[in-house]
Amino acid sequence: MQDETQQKAAQSAEPGAPASPWFDRLKLVQGDIAQANTEAIVNAANHELWMGSGVAGALKKAGGASIEEEALRQAPIDVGGAIITGAGRLQALHVIHAAAQAAGRPTTPEAVYEATRAALRLAAENRIESIAFPALGTGAAGLGFGDCANSMFLAFREHCQHHALPERIELWLWGDNALAVFDEALQSFMS
Repeated sequence: MQDETQQKAAQSAEPGAPASPWFDRLKLVQGDIAQANTEAIVNAANHELWMGSGVAGALKKAGGASIEEEALRQAPIDVGGAIITGAGRLQALHVIHAAAQAAGRPTTPEAVYEATRAALRLAAENRIESIAFPALGTGAAGLGFGDCANSMFLAFREHCQHHALPERIELWLWGDNALAVFDEALQSFMS
């Protein structure tokens, strides 16, 4: 069965795209994304790029205010867009700020999809081989885990069918419930 899946993925990919299934690049991780050991970490940003609470606050606390200062110089951006900055004191080299919401407003599955695609595009353009994503839009922006998982997995699948980078995508989740919902959604996408 695995061989059939790999053959189908290879047949549907553009020349030069990886032949292995997209989900072979993906790993679900439970824990604090600020501890990710990847080249880039994605920040669940608002369009104004200030880093308050949730993932943004954790990254700012662990990596320092320089991350936010650099991001604010590029603000505002469109919802669904992304920018790249240095990572301060984080283990990563870069933070990609993916604007999945307008500041102070709820998000949509479409905005999460677009922000995920924008972050992946930036990673590929910057030759980033490994990236850590949070569950975009599930904190203050109010999106449910199931809607988030479906939007992000769709973006991962579409990007990976046509791009070799990033080679490794980690999806960092906070809490048992998030992990269970994302794992179930991933199983659906793999079948």
